[in-house]
Amino acid sequence: DLELVESGGDSVQAGGSLRLSCAANGDNYQSGYCMAWFRQAPGKEREAVASFYTKDGNTNYANSVKGRFTVSRDNAKKILYLQMNDVKPEDSAMYYCAADFSGGSWFCTLSRSFDTWGQGTQVTVSS
Repeated sequence: DLELVESGGDSVQAGGSLRLSCAANGDNYQSGYCMAWFRQAPGKEREAVASFYTKDGNTNYANSVKGRFTVSRDNAKKILYLQMNDVKPEDSAMYYCAADFSGGSWFCTLSRSFDTWGQGTQVTVSS
C-alpha cells in the first residue's frame, strides 16, 4: 500500500518562500498515478491547490496559487514537492498530499477524488 508523508511546513513571513515535500512510501508502481496538494484552513472548506500526474508531469493549479506555487516530483526519490513563493497570509492552512491510481493523465485534475491521503503539514504565513 502507498503511504504519503508530508513535511516542510513552517511559519514564514508574507512574501517569503517555503517548500513542502510528500514522500510516497511503498511506491513500487510502474504505471503513472495522480497526486495532488490540498489545503484546509480552520473554518474553511478543503481546497485543491495543485495536481501532478507522475508519468508525464501534467500539472494543474488553482487560480489562487497560479504563478506563485510550483508542483514537481523527484521520480527517483518518489517525492512530490510544492514550492511556494511570494506566500500570503491567506495561504496559511494545513497542507495535505493525496494520490489516486484511477484514470490517466487526462483525469488528473483538481476536481477529481483521491483515496490516499497524508497526515498534513502546517503552513502559517504572518503579515
